[in-house]
Amino acid sequence: MRFVHETRPQRVRFGSGTAPDAVAEEVERLGAHRVMVIASPAARDAADRITAGLPLALRHHEVVMHVPTEVAARAHQAAVEARADAVVSIGGGSATGLAKAVALASGLPVVAVPTTYAGSEATAVWGTTDGSRKTTGSDPRVLPRAVVYDAELTLSLPVGMSVASGLNAVAHCVDSMWSPGSDPIDRTLAAEGIRALAEGLPLVTAGPADLRGRELALYGAYVSAVAFSSAGSGLHHRICHVLGGAYRLPHAQTHAIVLPHVLALNAPYAPEAQARMARAFDAGSALAGLDRLRRAVDAPRALGDVGLRRADVSAAAGLILPVVPPDNPAPVTRAVLERLLTAAWNGDDPA
Repeated sequence: MRFVHETRPQRVRFGSGTAPDAVAEEVERLGAHRVMVIASPAARDAADRITAGLPLALRHHEVVMHVPTEVAARAHQAAVEARADAVVSIGGGSATGLAKAVALASGLPVVAVPTTYAGSEATAVWGTTDGSRKTTGSDPRVLPRAVVYDAELTLSLPVGMSVASGLNAVAHCVDSMWSPGSDPIDRTLAAEGIRALAEGLPLVTAGPADLRGRELALYGAYVSAVAFSSAGSGLHHRICHVLGGAYRLPHAQTHAIVLPHVLALNAPYAPEAQARMARAFDAGSALAGLDRLRRAVDAPRALGDVGLRRADVSAAAGLILPVVPPDNPAPVTRAVLERLLTAAWNGDDPA
């Protein structure tokens, strides 16, 4: 056994109902006196409650999916003009992503308060979109200094969005099993993430107000993101980043739809990872476990339902092929990608 594993420096605070006090304490630890709060209009009420006692410099509400470069530039300019010395992001992956873009340009520290299961808050990965092209990278400056997890903030997240966001977290786990930088620690964390999410997401679906399910899902999302932050982006995320950037597909739903098709492709070529995931799902195979979870939560199934045109499948395969990891477990050609995308577009059985 020989590997190199890097652990990211970050404080994590987990506790339902604790967000206002926890955020205030983390801002104080940073010594910040002029805080920029980033939250979408939909998260404004929660943001107002959480940040009521902070030394605010400005509230910024222009949050857009996939972080267009012009939106990131306006947020950075707003931070400069307000002389902000810290950023607090409240919301899903788009709010966290915008805070990261500001941090990348300015070096300001970020305190992230997630309200979905996106996991971006636990990684040093940033991403912006210029036209139809999505660019991603990794930089230690964008890793939030602290993350405050409060499951009560996810209670207003609709079940459908909770499912899609949670399956996005499962995708972090699956990719972490065979991404280019995957190591035994990443795979252990990913298996724990699958276990927690497979237990928590059905509870959320059956009882949206059940805090136990929400806490399990939030915990699972964090663990999965820590694994992914180290392992890096595999085939699944390369596909979804291209689709999101080029065709403006909704992030979480795209991950939820594509995931079983990538798992069906790679699992036969990675028996050890497949067996580990099967155990985490408590199922006969990884694909059977994922299918059972998807049925339990009524997961979205077809790219055709979320905005991809059938006519775009061939071109999308051509855009994805150059970014396929060279050491992906299964051989990948343009024809393979076209078959995979066609199946995902139709909502076919991945098996």
